Parts: sequence; C-alpha cells; structure tokens
Amino acid sequence: MLFSPFILSASYLLHLMATVIWIGGLVTLALVVQPIAQQLLDPAAKAQLLEAAHKRFQPLANISLIVLLLTGMVQLVANKFYKGFLEFDNTWSLAILLKHVSVIVMIGVAAFMQFTIEPALRRHALLAAHDIDDAVMAERLRKQQIWLTRINLACSAVVLIFTAIARAQ
Repeated sequence: MLFSPFILSASYLLHLMATVIWIGGLVTLALVVQPIAQQLLDPAAKAQLLEAAHKRFQPLANISLIVLLLTGMVQLVANKFYKGFLEFDNTWSLAILLKHVSVIVMIGVAAFMQFTIEPALRRHALLAAHDIDDAVMAERLRKQQIWLTRINLACSAVVLIFTAIARAQ
C-alpha cells in the first residue's frame, strides 16, 4: 500500500469537506442567493449582494480547489484501478477522466469569472458611484455571471455523477 490508512482516510475526509464547500457554495449561489436577489432587490442592491456573496465565497472556493487537487492526487495514486497516466482501460479510469474534464471546465469558468467578470462589475460600480452609469453593460455582466455560475453548477453535477460511477467499480 502506497499510503497509510490514516493518510488515505484524512485525504477522503478533506476531499469530501472541500467538495461540500465548493459545490455547496455553487448550489447556494445559483439556486438560493441569485434568484432571491433577482426577485426582491433593485438592481443596485442586487449587484451589491451578489458582489459580496462572490467576494466571500471566492477564497473558500480557491482553498477548496487546492485541497481537492492535493487530496485527489493521493486518492488517484492509491486506487487499485489506477494503471498510470493516460491509461484508460477500465470504467473507473474513463469516469475519472470525464470527471477531471468537467473539473477543468469548472476551474476555467471560475477563473474567467474571478479575473474578468467580477473586476468588470467592480469597475462598473465605481463608475456608477461617480454618476457614470452604463446600465446595459452592467446588466449584461450580471447575466453573464449568473449564466456562468449555472454552467459551473451543471458541471458540478457531472463531477458527482462520474464520481459515483467510479466509486461503484
């Protein structure tokens, strides 16, 4: 056995906790916070709430991602179905491949939101505070943010589905 049972158990625990934080945060944002903000708040308050929610969630998501990558590598190497890099000769390895493709998409979407959409929304808020308002652009950015959050939510469902398939092997 490559890793002790303690290290492997700790890896599973941390991996599950990070999954709950990352996917739970996405579910909360996409299915709770965004719809409530859309329904109850005026555009300025909605923008403030979504900005605050994303700002608070982003560090948790980033830490969770690091934990997921590290613990996932431990679990991958320790798994009896793992035959080596780019070896896809069983159902487990194909499920893990598709899971990782979905995770890569999620990371890309999250990075695009973190480094493109959210800074643009902050710039817009600063301009609006100085009576330089482009409401059409701000609404387009908010809709893009909601759409991208939903894409990540769908990808997280794919991750869980392929995790279940791999665990069933």
